[in-house]
Amino acid sequence: IQQHQEIHVVMGNEACDLDSTVSALALAYFLAQTSPAPKAAFVPVLNIPRADFALRTETTFLLRDRGIPDTWLVFRDEIDLGGLHHAGLLSLTLVDHHILPGADAVLEEAVVEVLDHRPLERDRGPPCQVTVEPVGSCATLVTERILQGPPGVLDRTTAALLHGTILLDCINLSPAAGKVTPRDVACVSLLEERFPELPARDAVFGALQAAKFDVTGLTTEQMLRKDLKVLSNDEAVVAISGVFEDLETFLLRPGLLQDLEAFCQARGYAGLVAMTVSFNERHEPTRKLAVYSPQEPLRSTLCRALEEATTPSLLLRPLPSPWPCVAAYAQGNAVAARKKVLPILRAAL
Repeated sequence: IQQHQEIHVVMGNEACDLDSTVSALALAYFLAQTSPAPKAAFVPVLNIPRADFALRTETTFLLRDRGIPDTWLVFRDEIDLGGLHHAGLLSLTLVDHHILPGADAVLEEAVVEVLDHRPLERDRGPPCQVTVEPVGSCATLVTERILQGPPGVLDRTTAALLHGTILLDCINLSPAAGKVTPRDVACVSLLEERFPELPARDAVFGALQAAKFDVTGLTTEQMLRKDLKVLSNDEAVVAISGVFEDLETFLLRPGLLQDLEAFCQARGYAGLVAMTVSFNERHEPTRKLAVYSPQEPLRSTLCRALEEATTPSLLLRPLPSPWPCVAAYAQGNAVAARKKVLPILRAAL
C-alpha cells in the first residue's frame, strides 16, 4: 500500500479444498507468466487462516509431494484485502466460487474475473469476465485456460497439481459418482499426453482420497472446520460442513452435542448442516445429512427445504437420531454433492 503496488489476487472459496487451492495457485502462476507488461503482482491467496491449513490433509499431502513448502503460500489472514481495495490497488479473480460471503461484500467491486463450475446464482456485468461451466472440477477450467495459452507455460509441477485435483474431484473419473464430464476426462488425458511421467491415475487418486479421509485424531471442532461453508440471511448464519466419516459414527462421537453447541456458539451460527460422504470400492458415494439447531423453527425450515427440494430431489429417508435437536437422513440421490445442496439451503434462508 505504501509503495502503491497493484496486487491481483486469485482466490478460491472459504472451504479452501484442494480444487480451490490448486485452481488459485495454477491460475495466478499462468497470469503472472502471460500478462503483458504486468503492472500488478499476481498473488494466489488461500482463503483460510494459516492455522487451519493442517486440516486440509489432501492439500498438504499433494503440495508436500510436489515439493511446495507451505512457507511459499499466502493465507487469508496474511494479506489485507480490505486495505488494498480501499487504496484502489486490488484486482480480484475468484476461482471455484462466484459469490463472496457477506463479510467480504465490500470486495465485490474489485472482482475482475470469475472461473467457477457451480450453477450461476447471480449475474455479473462487464467488465467482469465470467466463465461458469458445469464440469466436475474447477481445475479443469484452469487447465483448459492454460492449454489455450502460449506453449511452454505449463510445467511439470503445475500439471501434476492439476492432474491430481481433477482426479480427486471427479472420483477417479468414475461415472458412478456422477461428477465427471467429458471435459474433465479430456483435460486429464491431455495432461498425461504432455507429461507421460505423471504417476498412474489409480495411484494418484488412492493416495489423495486416503489423505482426504484421514480424520485420525481430529476433534469434532476440527472435523467441522475441515471443509466448511457458511450461509446467512439478516437473521441467521448457518454452517454447512463436509464430514469425511459415516453419519452413524459421527453422531456417536463422545460429547457430540456439547461440541456442536460450543462450535456454533463460538462462531455465531444458529445452526449447522453436516453432510457426510463415504465411498465403496467401486467409487460409488453414500451420502447422509444431519441438521442441528437448538432453534426448532430454523431446524424445521432447513429440514423441510431439504425434504421437499425438487432441483434436485435429494430422496431423503429419515434416520434415527440420538438427539432431539439433530435431524438425520440418508440421502437417496447420492450424486447430489454439496454444491447442489447449497442453493437449496440458501433459498430456504
